[in-house]
Amino acid sequence: MSTLVPIAVPVDNDPLRDPALYINRELSQLDFNFRVLAQAMDTQVPLLERLRFMCISCTNLDEFFEIRAAAVRHAQEFGLPPAPDGMTPQAILNAIHDRAAQLVDQQYRCWNETLRPALHEAGIDVLGRHSWNHRQKRWLRAYFRNEIMPVLSPLGLDPSHPFPKILNKSLNIVVVLKGTDAFGRAGHLAIVRAPRSLPRIIQLPEKLGGAQTYVFLSSVLSTFVDELFPGMEVQGAYQFRVTRNSELVVDEEEVENLALALRDELVDRGYRPAVRLEIAQDCPRDIVRTLLQNFGLTENAVYRIDGPVNLNRVIQLYDLLARPELKYPPLSPRVLRDGDGIFDVVARRDVLLHHPFDAFTPVLDLIKQAAVDPNALAIKQTLYRTGKDSQIVDALIQAARNGKDVTVVVELRARFDEEANLGLADRLQEAGVQVVYGVVGYKTHAKMLLIVRREGRKLRRYVHLGTGNYHSGTARAYTDLSLITADPDIGNDVHLLFQQLSGLAPRTKLKCLLQSPFTLHPGLLQRIERETRLATSGRPGRIIAKMNALNEPQVIRALYAASQAGVQIDLIVRGACTLRPGVPGVSDNIRVRSIVGRFLEHSRVYWFGNDGAAELYCASADWLERNLLRRVETCFPILDPELARKVYRDVLQNYLDDNLNAWQLQADGSYLKCTPGHDEPPHAAQMALMQGL
Repeated sequence: MSTLVPIAVPVDNDPLRDPALYINRELSQLDFNFRVLAQAMDTQVPLLERLRFMCISCTNLDEFFEIRAAAVRHAQEFGLPPAPDGMTPQAILNAIHDRAAQLVDQQYRCWNETLRPALHEAGIDVLGRHSWNHRQKRWLRAYFRNEIMPVLSPLGLDPSHPFPKILNKSLNIVVVLKGTDAFGRAGHLAIVRAPRSLPRIIQLPEKLGGAQTYVFLSSVLSTFVDELFPGMEVQGAYQFRVTRNSELVVDEEEVENLALALRDELVDRGYRPAVRLEIAQDCPRDIVRTLLQNFGLTENAVYRIDGPVNLNRVIQLYDLLARPELKYPPLSPRVLRDGDGIFDVVARRDVLLHHPFDAFTPVLDLIKQAAVDPNALAIKQTLYRTGKDSQIVDALIQAARNGKDVTVVVELRARFDEEANLGLADRLQEAGVQVVYGVVGYKTHAKMLLIVRREGRKLRRYVHLGTGNYHSGTARAYTDLSLITADPDIGNDVHLLFQQLSGLAPRTKLKCLLQSPFTLHPGLLQRIERETRLATSGRPGRIIAKMNALNEPQVIRALYAASQAGVQIDLIVRGACTLRPGVPGVSDNIRVRSIVGRFLEHSRVYWFGNDGAAELYCASADWLERNLLRRVETCFPILDPELARKVYRDVLQNYLDDNLNAWQLQADGSYLKCTPGHDEPPHAAQMALMQGL
């Protein structure tokens, strides 16, 4: 077996640092949403699933502005240096605007020209305000007066009524007025805010247009807004939405109580600095300038839209419509036959699960059985995202009440789940669970479960390690891998990791696992270097890795050097990838592909050829700077040769063979959709897994 040696740190004049060799991360992330939107245009995808893909691209874009674009704006304000690709923050913001504007245009054309007409053909109508007939308009006016107007609080703008606070991503109408009100005040502008309690999609009675006829709340507000200003003339009503920076900023080293500090931050999250303004296409320029001035934005933050500003709200139709013929057929995941119980199965052999093709049930069973098993003494678990009504949380609470020693590491800073995790931590503590908030400065992103069980005169550790969260919902929608094992070395490694997280233990050497922020990053570099040395000596060098994103500069430079030495490298990267493949003399031997299909690709798998003694790891970490250097992550080997071969076949080779849902990254940063070659059978990796390969 080859030995691992430390890799040398590249010098500053390393030609592999050339900015031309790197793709901008933000633009690469935006491009992923074009691939998602392409699914909405694919007529081979069921109609309501196409609608869902369009909405996913919209919600992804919202989050992009809330987090990624906001970070670039922050970098601009503080004069931070250029990114590895050489682009300054200002250049990135300008490029974001141009590329995002193209995406927004395609989203609305997809809705107006493709999906909306296709829904009409299927007997589902989403009516625009100009297509309402007299009876529909009369019913909607009554609906406005009875159901909407009582909860509205229009605000006229004047010296005593300054521009109001506008909540992040809320629906608003700016109204242009002429005339005077009851107090003789001259009208000019007013803001009408739509409370979040109002439904964004309104269904019409069947007698007014069929069983499945809908209108947008924004259309109803714009049409009948004049009723809020009697005696005045409404000269225009334009919907708008502002997106704000949603990244919470807590100086963890300066606060004594992280939970309390986060609660304070969450109160103001909806009103943090603005980063994007979406406005109706026909809104006059002077009104746009007024809005920009109030939000502190410039022209490169404006996006004019041809339709509802909250287009992602159309996703409600997916749940409202009982039309199974317009959706993917249900997936029946494989169920593990565990006989007398999951502990008996795992005691005999490791269990590997590939979700959603394998049910998440064995993971639930592991915790549920431990909660009531008199031989189970202790349970330790990390929780990053759990979802509502989590069976896992219920089992942990039951275990604590049954006298088990239960310790849970709750990551309070899981983005957009902060509030839910604060409530989760309170609930667990009230039940007697020992709750730990992780490590200051490092998010705990690892997915670990440890159960200590007495068997005869000995204690035995049972471990679950995964690439995804302990969330039953995402286990049905994301592809992830779970390993359940009683291997003593892995069990001891996980035990040491929990000691680090909860007990201020020193850094310790692990036997099987690689760990961020300590050994995973150098471990990857050493394994890439090993393949490089093999290729340099004339032996085959081979790397295959699957992840969600890639941007860590040292890893990329190591991959470039490996490619130059002749190592054959295949990367399956779902989203952002800043490595530029196919550059002559640098990355000729690197191929990068992205798979976009029914399920969100989420598993992380790393495979190194190692001169015939291949090593295969699964991990919670992508090859991103934050995962490798600023988070607590786990990377675990698949030690059972049969299971390792299965992961290689199902998760790596299967995806490399995909020629229907795969996109190949080109040297110029663009993506080309793969198609079957001459005499090559069509192959979709996810479909093959659904059919049992």
